[in-house]
Amino acid sequence: MTDLIREGRLFRVTGFLPSHRQLFLASEATLVDGTTTRVEVSIGHVELMFLKPLYRNGLHIRRATAADFAVLSERHGIPATEASYTWILDPDGESFVVASNPNWREAEYALMGERESLYDGPWPPEFPAESGNVG
Repeated sequence: MTDLIREGRLFRVTGFLPSHRQLFLASEATLVDGTTTRVEVSIGHVELMFLKPLYRNGLHIRRATAADFAVLSERHGIPATEASYTWILDPDGESFVVASNPNWREAEYALMGERESLYDGPWPPEFPAESGNVG
C-alpha cells in the first residue's frame, strides 16, 4: 500500500465540485515551511467527507485500518462495504473521506509559469513533475 506523506507543509482545501463529487487540496511553496514545490491532491467519487479547512502540519493520506474504520463506521454510519474506500487524511486520524483512490501531483513552483494548477492543462506538463496514486 502506498501512502502520501507530506509532513510539515500547510495544506488547504482548495475546492469541491459537487457535480463531479471531486475534492481538491493543495500546498503552496512557502518560505515559512521552507518548501519550493506545489503539491495538489485530487479525490474523486466522494461519498462522505469530514475535513478541516487547513492542515497545518501536512497530510498523511492512507487507507483506514480496520480499527479506524470500526470507529468511523459506528460514529458516522458508514456501511461495511465502504471500508476499502475510506481514506484517513491527517496523521491524527481526525479527517477522512469515503471516495475512490486519491491521486497527487507535485512540481517545482518556479517552473509552473502561468499554470495555476497541476490539474489544469496537459499531463505530463512540459516541466519536470511527479504524480502518483494512494492505495
